[in-house]
Amino acid sequence: MATTRQADISPAEALDGHLGGNAASIRATARALAKVESAVAVVLVEGISDQIALETAAMGRGRDLEAERVVIVPIGGAHAIGRFLTRLAPLGPGVRLAGLCDVREEAVFRRGLEAALVGSPRARSDMERLGFYVCVKDLEEELLRALGAARVEALYDSQGDLRSFRSFQSQPAWRGREPEAQMWRFLRSNSRRNQRYARLLVEAAVARERLPRPLDALLTVI
Repeated sequence: MATTRQADISPAEALDGHLGGNAASIRATARALAKVESAVAVVLVEGISDQIALETAAMGRGRDLEAERVVIVPIGGAHAIGRFLTRLAPLGPGVRLAGLCDVREEAVFRRGLEAALVGSPRARSDMERLGFYVCVKDLEEELLRALGAARVEALYDSQGDLRSFRSFQSQPAWRGREPEAQMWRFLRSNSRRNQRYARLLVEAAVARERLPRPLDALLTVI
């Protein structure tokens, strides 16, 4: 999460002010790109919820990414990875590159890294050596699995969302499904909700020392 020294609003503040979805994503990307010229590390993530999660995790670990000149850039989808890597190439070898993607986009990230001459990863371990980590199946699933259904349900309750979740569970398409699957779809069905819970779930995971491995590992390389 960005520090309060910033003149512009952070992604989390934008959500608190009800600027969600595509508008928040566009502003977050533009704001991040404006900072890369002075960065010592740039982390490319698929979307704004990943950015919020990573910044929240860093803050929970006592880090100030703004002061460290680490910039998290939401690229608006995995297929933009090659374009963003090419755009960042002029920054030179002194700038560390890293990234985070979902498992279904792993091959897309590999091809992007190779096309941009960052490396030639043939396996996930090769990607990690380059500083790029994969969520299985995505960041939301990683966080739900790390916390467990009971804790996530309690969090929904604390945020006044339990009634909405119960209503979602009763829908014919989701009735009787595993709680984790229901929770995952409940988050993903609304972009503003997904972005808001990116912060809340990570805060809960850090407090319980249950931060998912991809986020934990990424923080060690930036």
